[in-house]
Amino acid sequence: MATPWAPQPLLDPWVLSPAHLERLRKFKIQIRIANEKYLRTHKEVEWLISGFFREIFLKRPDNILQFAADYFTDPRLPNKIHMQLIKDKRVA
Repeated sequence: MATPWAPQPLLDPWVLSPAHLERLRKFKIQIRIANEKYLRTHKEVEWLISGFFREIFLKRPDNILQFAADYFTDPRLPNKIHMQLIKDKRVA
């Protein structure tokens, strides 16, 4: 005769085991390292973000979303960033 099925206690699916936590920690470290390497090789990202924040603090727009849309779709932006990268190389 077959043994009757007995329900198993449910484990919380959102709780990670110590081994999974360690794997997650190592994964996060690797992602941060990869992101840092990417940012160091792409100075234009720094200029895009710092320029955006500089303009926000100078102009203090009421509608941040519209300001961001206008800032990042400005057809002059690529040239501004390019010129800043050239200036950066001259200083270095």
